Amino acid sequence: MNESFLSSINTQELSLTADEAATLAKELTLSLKKGQKLEGTESQIRALIAGLADQRGLLRRTFSESLGLIGPKALPQLRQALLNSKNVTVRRAAAKTLKLVGDPEALPDLLKALLNDEDPVVQGSSAGAIAIFGGTAVEYLVKVLEHPQSSSTQCGLARWGLAFIGAKGSKEIKKAAKSKNQLVRASAIAALGDQIENLNDRDAKNIVKEALNDPSYEVQIEAIRLINFFQQEEWFSRALIDKLNSDNNEVRKQTALSLMRFNALGQVSYLQQRLDKEKNIEVIKIIKLAINSLTNI
Repeated sequence: MNESFLSSINTQELSLTADEAATLAKELTLSLKKGQKLEGTESQIRALIAGLADQRGLLRRTFSESLGLIGPKALPQLRQALLNSKNVTVRRAAAKTLKLVGDPEALPDLLKALLNDEDPVVQGSSAGAIAIFGGTAVEYLVKVLEHPQSSSTQCGLARWGLAFIGAKGSKEIKKAAKSKNQLVRASAIAALGDQIENLNDRDAKNIVKEALNDPSYEVQIEAIRLINFFQQEEWFSRALIDKLNSDNNEVRKQTALSLMRFNALGQVSYLQQRLDKEKNIEVIKIIKLAINSLTNI
């Protein structure tokens, strides 16, 4: 890439004119087509990050992919842009680009962006970038769930991240499933489905079994939802019968749904008994649905 061109543009404040951005993108494309490697000089990286502010998506992608090819050398300036740029487009693109770079050194800054940036796109892109690091990322997502000021959106992103990691972070997720924090436990339990369904992980199954009697209804609900992965294990339909009489409406609903999904025809009488004394309208609807489905009415 032409260093004289780079030195002619104002990169100190991360700004490029539309023409400068277009010229830079053209030079990058030509260089890559010729098989030329990007040197990753400070001025080159600064210019590419400046390009992340461009409103043209294709140009931003060119700059982002180029930074990804440069790799770890681009980390310091990318992390700075993620946390300190006043331009939300730059922050969004920086989070996505850090995902392309794929260096776990960025995890602390991605966590800060997820927790502190007010823009939901930056939060989502940061969560996505965190999740690619598998087991290493679990502790960072757990911190989001543990943080007292985390919003429902931020917690939802952290839960998604754990589910995305799944079996790739088996050990770390199992540990989180035993956390003292009920939201962490529930989120980790929900993330165990991958290893139960695809790996038949006995340890994960035992954790889910124990979670059926967790003090937290939210944890119980997540465990009940996973029960359907326990194929050809008859114990669970018996274990769920008690849950039909739970004090929690959502627990009763999820129990009826799980019995229906597992085609637990032998438990219809228990569903009918629960229906006869059920008072909650929504639960009544679900139990009727389960009975009708199981008896083919």
